[in-house]
Amino acid sequence: MLRVAVDAMGGDYAPSEIVKGVISAVKRTDDLKIFLVGSSEAIQKSVDQEIDSSRIEIINTEEVIGNHEDPGLAIRSKKKSSMVTAMQLVRNGEADAVMSAGNTGALMAGGLLFLERLSGIKRPALMTVIPAFEGPDTVVLDIGANMDAKPEHLLHYALMGRIYSQEVLGKKNPTVALLNIGTEESKGNMQVKNAYRLIKANVADFIGNVEAKEIFNCAADVLVCDGFVGNVLLKTIEGFARDVFGYLRKEIKNDFKTRLVSPLFKPIFKRISSSLDESEYGGSLLLGLKGVCFKCHGSSREKAIAQALVKQVYPFVHNGANKKIEEALDKILS
Repeated sequence: MLRVAVDAMGGDYAPSEIVKGVISAVKRTDDLKIFLVGSSEAIQKSVDQEIDSSRIEIINTEEVIGNHEDPGLAIRSKKKSSMVTAMQLVRNGEADAVMSAGNTGALMAGGLLFLERLSGIKRPALMTVIPAFEGPDTVVLDIGANMDAKPEHLLHYALMGRIYSQEVLGKKNPTVALLNIGTEESKGNMQVKNAYRLIKANVADFIGNVEAKEIFNCAADVLVCDGFVGNVLLKTIEGFARDVFGYLRKEIKNDFKTRLVSPLFKPIFKRISSSLDESEYGGSLLLGLKGVCFKCHGSSREKAIAQALVKQVYPFVHNGANKKIEEALDKILS
């Protein structure tokens, strides 16, 4: 039985949407057990259905780390919080992974403190999957864990992303690229130029630089960048998807002729919207830790929580991807 400790109190819609997502995920898998960590009273009140106690175990905690609290201070001072308790379950070997939609900084600080880095990894990376319009999806990292990455960190990201693509997304020979301002090897700042040489020498199927305009056309299976660039990229995509469809709905509503024919285009709009749906994969894995740590969006609802557990956390742990990342790094760094 694969065991995941879920912070029930983290996120904008906790605990109700977290609990609903957990229940949905358990129904979709036969060998998944959840430790639902948080206020047992709040958890029980948040759902209108019976919780399967054989698959979902509630662990009561009274403290919660808020989104606006100082990450380092909160992790150290709130040792009985839902987030810290969930991490301690992984550290003690009672759970295989931890997942939270709460304070991102606190989760990363706690990951480093309680779960520790893999040997050779100096800076873990947040990784997400961007759905493509056509063809397979793209793994992107880092999207916000390390704002000032060195070339060697980008090399580690390339290795970790490639193994994730193989073990979780099922790609046999995933291609790897650097996100850059141009495709030529000479383009970019010194960080990217030096990373280019390192990745080319150590990572199979490296295809060079890729511009941001190509990411939805399967230019690469794994896209590598530092946390500053990756976070800007991700939020640009999320904002664009939200605002474009909002604008289309407004224009259709204001134009009588367009409104008459809009039902004909509804299936197309639905498919495009689904392609850009941020809840499809649920959030981001914090790669580079000995323990598996997953960060969901703060605004995650039932679908995103369930998808995160079923499509990311479960296959990552089930396939032993963390061990394979460690083995690959040993070969490069030894």
